[in-house]
Parts: sequence; structure tokens; C-alpha cells
Amino acid sequence: MKPKLAKITLDQWDARYEELKSAGLAEPFYGGPLRRHVLDGDLRLADLKFDDSPAALRLWNFLLSEEDRLFSARDGGKKIVGAMKDLGTVPVMALGLPNVVAFYPDGAWWIPCVMRLGDELLGIAQSMGAGESFCPVRAMLAAFATEGHFPIPDLLTCSVGATCDDFSAIAQRLTDFRQSILWWEIPARRVPQVGEEAVDLPGGLTAPVSQVRFVREELERVRRAIEDMAGAKLDDAALADGIAKANGIRRLLDELRYKAYTTTPCPMPAIEMLVAEMLAIHFCSDRQECQAVLEELLAEVNRRIAAGLGVQKADAAGIFVVNPPADLRLMNLLEDCGGRVCGSDYMFGHALDEIPPDVEPMEALARTALADPMAGPAGQRADRILRDAEAFGAEAVLICRIPGASHCATEGAVIAGAVEASASLPVVEIEVPPLIDSVRPNIQTRIEALVETARRARRRRK
Repeated sequence: MKPKLAKITLDQWDARYEELKSAGLAEPFYGGPLRRHVLDGDLRLADLKFDDSPAALRLWNFLLSEEDRLFSARDGGKKIVGAMKDLGTVPVMALGLPNVVAFYPDGAWWIPCVMRLGDELLGIAQSMGAGESFCPVRAMLAAFATEGHFPIPDLLTCSVGATCDDFSAIAQRLTDFRQSILWWEIPARRVPQVGEEAVDLPGGLTAPVSQVRFVREELERVRRAIEDMAGAKLDDAALADGIAKANGIRRLLDELRYKAYTTTPCPMPAIEMLVAEMLAIHFCSDRQECQAVLEELLAEVNRRIAAGLGVQKADAAGIFVVNPPADLRLMNLLEDCGGRVCGSDYMFGHALDEIPPDVEPMEALARTALADPMAGPAGQRADRILRDAEAFGAEAVLICRIPGASHCATEGAVIAGAVEASASLPVVEIEVPPLIDSVRPNIQTRIEALVETARRARRRRK
């Protein structure tokens, strides 16, 4: 039997880093030991287990240094777009101009976890009237108030309409800080009526041509705003170049996900794969370096597959994970309980699908934006989860409810019902707070039960 790779703690990474440096590790400009991020306040790192490869080190350093890159971009004279809620559209448009960088202020929802509640963002949000009835994205409100986690954007956009009610309410409060916001609308995606002209969308969906046309007109307003801010023309050639670059990232991720989720033993831990997928939505503010990070991660996965090496035992239960957990520690816990991630839907499937390369750029972007799984019926999202779970060979489904999130109230039940009825896979729904420490025993018990149920079903099939 081939040996199993071991995940390591932050303390063990200290020694591992010195070992790699002695062996001649070549690092990018944002390189260095993981420990330095804890000293900067990212305290949750001390509670996690990590992959021990140089590729994983580069991935984590890339993720955790985004704030520095954004401030450096501002100092270097670049214009910064804060793209809220659309998850995968406006940042692709921004790729077309060399003096523009886009990021998602939405990412602040993970700050309470990463900083182990040490930043007091949730407390500040509470004092501003955004309490626990809202999902953890309320941390974004406090991040704008303190101006300490990212530079204030030169242009702030936000998609509204068929989007999360919590997010819309929080975003509206940003006007309290004299933030001018360009609102653009995503309609609730619907099934075309009989005889109605329709068009195919990424992800196997369809929509009425009228809806795509409407989104295209909305995105034209975004294009003009980016041009006005940057003082440069964002023409179709520039947009096509941005789409081509984004598709390069999406193809890389497609190969990485398939190999990581279908190979036994599993060649890459769940937490690193979650971070890798998150890069798709805006490339962590550096598309070129994002590609290099993913290429190195894929090369490590390929090396392990060739050597028959894995981070989990061969009998680990394949779990399809729905929704990103508010606490990254959950991904470690899933593996500690004998599971492995075998497919995922982290609410931004349209940012993983290739943008149609054979139509006009704005048409392609409109189709992609309208393919947002959160903009349509929960049943359509469930259909995709079923297709992906089958493709990845998942044996069970874990749905992570986000506390306070309006869309989680009924959506999880719809997805769970569809999975149980159509695929006969066991399903567990759990609520994941920003820190799971106080509820960990309960969550662990439920995941262990899910894993054991999946294993029993596997034995029956044999």
C-alpha cells in the first residue's frame, strides 16, 4: 500500500519552511513563512492543518497577502474596482485594462474566522444595527467603517435583484460612508415559456433572450463606469482578452477539481481545494500570479497521482459539499471524520464554467452572469449538484447552512430533498458559525454519522 501524506500544523510548518529553504525553495515576491500571517492577526491559522507542499505554501501566501497587493496597486497608481455580489463577472471585465484591479469586498465575511473574532468586525457591525439576524457578510459593513482591511475602491459596483437579501441590506448601508455605488440588476432567472426565444447559458441552463438582453444592457453601464474611472476605452477586443485570460484560469481549475475529487487516494486536502476554487471569482487581485499558483498546485496533484500518494485513506467517504463554510476549520474536521471532498458547490458555479468564447464579449458576460446558481430556482441548483455529484462519484452530501443567511432558510431543504429523491444519497444539513469551537462536538457527531452511512451504502453495493 502506498504511504499516505500527512497534513501538518502551523508549528510543523515552521520546521517545514526551514527545510524547504535549505533545499533551495524559490519563492514569489509575497513568499515567506506562514507564521508571519498569524503575527499579523490571522489567528485561526494556528488551529488548522495544512498540506505540506511548496505549492500549498504559495497558495496560502497568495491568499493572505491580497490586502498588501491591493494597497500596493493603489500606491502604484492603479484604479481599484470593488465588485460586490456578482462573483465572477465584473472582475473579468476589469482584466481588459492594465491599470485596473478588481476585488470582492464580500470576502470580508471570512475575516471573523481567519482572525478568530479578534478584529471585532462583528461587534462593530452589531453596533451599527447589523446583528446576528444577518449572515457573516455583515463584517463587510464594519470593514468599510474601519477602512483597515482593504483600500476604499475608486469604483464600487453591486449586483441587485435576484441576490441575497442580507447582502443587499448590508450594501445599502455603505452609503452611510458616502460610498457611491453603481447598482446593476440581475433578474430572477426563469425557464423560457413555450415559444419564447431562448438561449443556452453556461452550466447547462437556459434563459429567455429578453433576460440576457436586459443583463447585457446593465453590464454596458458597468463598462462605461469602468472606462470613466480608468480614463481608457474598454472595447470588445480588450474584453475578449479578459475573457480569454479568465477562461484559462477556469480550465486550470476544472482539471484540478476533477483530479482532486475523483482520484483515490485523494491527492489534495479539502481546505486547499476550497481556497483554490475561491480564486476563480476575482483571481485574488492578480490574474497572472493566480494562474502560476494554480499551475503549481496542479503539478503537485499530478505528481502525487503518478506516485499513488494521497492525503486521505483510500476508503475515505466521498462527500459533496454545498455552500462555503463560514469557518475553514470545518474542512479539516470533515477529513478528520473520515470523509473527503468529492465535489463542491460553493455558490459560484458560474465563475467556474467557461465563458462562451464564440459570441460577442458582452453577450458572453451577460450569459455567464445570468447563470449564477443563486439567481435562479433552488431546484435548478439542485439539478446541477446532482449532475456534479454523479460525475465526481460522491457518496453523500453535506449542506453547510450559513447562520442568518436569508437564502439558507429553505434552499437547503430543497436541495436535500432533490438529492435524496433522485440519487438516494445520504444528506446532512449543518449550520456553520464563524467559529465552530463551541459546537464542534455536535457537528463532528453529525459528520461522522454521514460518513458511516455512506460507507454502509458502499458495502451494500459491493
